[in-house]
Amino acid sequence: MTYRAIVERLQQAGIEQAEWDAQLLLEHFCGASALDVMGDPNRDYGNVPALLEAVERRAQRYPLQYLIGEWAFYRQIYEVSPDCLIPRPDTEILVERAIKLLPTGARFADLCTGSGCIAVSTLAERPDTTALAVDKFENTLAVATRNAKKNGVFDRFTPVLADVLQKDFLPAELETLDAVLCNPPYIPTRELASLEPELSVEPRAALDGGDDGLIFYDTLLAIATPYLKRDGFFLFEIGYDQADDLRALAQKHGFSGVEVIRDYGGNDRVVRLWRPFA
Repeated sequence: MTYRAIVERLQQAGIEQAEWDAQLLLEHFCGASALDVMGDPNRDYGNVPALLEAVERRAQRYPLQYLIGEWAFYRQIYEVSPDCLIPRPDTEILVERAIKLLPTGARFADLCTGSGCIAVSTLAERPDTTALAVDKFENTLAVATRNAKKNGVFDRFTPVLADVLQKDFLPAELETLDAVLCNPPYIPTRELASLEPELSVEPRAALDGGDDGLIFYDTLLAIATPYLKRDGFFLFEIGYDQADDLRALAQKHGFSGVEVIRDYGGNDRVVRLWRPFA
């Protein structure tokens, strides 16, 4: 099978970045470098069963990241599987902000940790910090734990199996936190059916934010605030049209400090909430 043949098959399936996908599939399943692929796009790599199966699954809109089994995020590489949401570049905005804002020796929590990419990348860049990584699902938390080990931060990474929508989801003896970081499910339930096909393979629990997309923000501001130091802060990833909703929730829960950070595309993407001293 040639690079050109793979590109054509993926284009027929409506995949916009077919050239990129084809290159990565050949690199992963055939060991071909980008230079090899682009230098001779008509080279026949043969009927490699794993490659043929992967091309067909990708043509059926199965996510490329799950086919490869790992994905780059920030400066690290992460194991990914259908047990966790695929790390995306927009979430790097949250990590960048956390790295900058966390005080020296900070202890933070990463709620709805998924692959662990927020906690692990923050820990990797801030070796003075420690983290709790919380997720509801055992298989998902196992992926995050393996990623912490793979990226050399497991000694500062504490996995916690818990439902963040339940009161007292963290241990009662826990010391207060300097920050709570979270990329929660924030897509309104009614919009899930209209999303691109690949998202139907990702865990619904990592996407479904309830009727208005705000259930996690509202609940966490109510039940996670007691874990936060007085000068601590929340960092949430949000949908592009949710900044005003978060401002209203901040006021409701007594957070008068609100900062909205935009992503690389100019969309509102991260909100920082804190309680300024008088």
